[in-house]
Amino acid sequence: MIRREDLRELAQFRSEEGSALSFYFQPGTPQNKSHREEVILAKDLVREAMRELERNGNGKSAREDLDRILQVAEGMHGNQTQAKLVFACAGAGFWREFDIPARLPGSMLYVNQHFRLKPLAALVGSITRTVVVLVSRKQARFFDMILHDIDEGEGFTANLPRRGRSDGFGGYDAGHAERHVENEAMHHFKQVGERLKSMLESGARKIIIGCRDEIWSELEAQLHTYVRQRVVGRVFLDPAAATLEEVRAEAQRVLDQGLAERRQNLMREVLGEAQRNGRGAVGLKRVLRSLEAGEVQALLLGDRFSAVGVECPNCGHLELGTKPECAACGHATRELSDLADRLIAIAVANGIDIIYYEQDTEIDRVGNIAALLRFRSDQSTTAKLAS
Repeated sequence: MIRREDLRELAQFRSEEGSALSFYFQPGTPQNKSHREEVILAKDLVREAMRELERNGNGKSAREDLDRILQVAEGMHGNQTQAKLVFACAGAGFWREFDIPARLPGSMLYVNQHFRLKPLAALVGSITRTVVVLVSRKQARFFDMILHDIDEGEGFTANLPRRGRSDGFGGYDAGHAERHVENEAMHHFKQVGERLKSMLESGARKIIIGCRDEIWSELEAQLHTYVRQRVVGRVFLDPAAATLEEVRAEAQRVLDQGLAERRQNLMREVLGEAQRNGRGAVGLKRVLRSLEAGEVQALLLGDRFSAVGVECPNCGHLELGTKPECAACGHATRELSDLADRLIAIAVANGIDIIYYEQDTEIDRVGNIAALLRFRSDQSTTAKLAS
């Protein structure tokens, strides 16, 4: 499974020889049990890549990786739920292989100076570690989830005292026992909160809680403020009976719903801020300027975005169109067939959220790219005084 640390590593990689290989394999429905059509497709992609490399005079540098890709293809056995990713550069001793949910736009193979990240744009926002906890007064079960991968960790059970046969004189013992049970339940919920806080400190970013309505207020009262802020939703599953697949399905429903709402709210906020000349940037030129200034908090990218541009290998400046010299430092530029890969790489490397939109008319109207800004450098006090 691919993680954010892996994405950062891929985003920062560069091959001076232009031999960084990106292989995306989206499985189809096999026509027969041998699954030979998958191998045939992979071979066709490798042959086409080799021909292109030989035309450019650098086929030898990537041949080792391409041969290894064929070995990977031979080992695929038609798993229709998983897509295969390989990022490799033999010259740098680099090979990374990942299985992800089969939601790629198709199978493809690229060889360039940078790894091709655009096909991952739809998944980047989901590559987040989510904790799911199912809680009752007696039990707590914890799950770790990234994309569709979910594992159950160690849970715990509270030792609540049992009520005796007699409530004692005047019911005193009954009241005492009830208070004792409440104290034990509170301690149990506090343990849950402490575990969740620890999991956030170790890299989790979202929390989904499953509990009955009548205990939610008691549990919530024992959660640290930082933990409460990370709760993105609740599910209604029985901790004693819920299966792993049921937890996965319910958690994915909550995450998908939350992402859809965030897309809608964020687009509305960005467009409104842009109209007010505030913290919204729309269109490629404005977004490029904001990225370079370090202003961007979230990058909004439409599935139809594509733009030819140039990159300066000396200072990293990006520009739309084809210009032989960098406008920032005068160094010779390198042409990019699609700026999307570098934009995604910059966002990943700098911890900028990437929000991907499919078939969305609002982002179509602004060139399929926009950004929510943390600040506007041209509106700072220093900038205003200088003007």
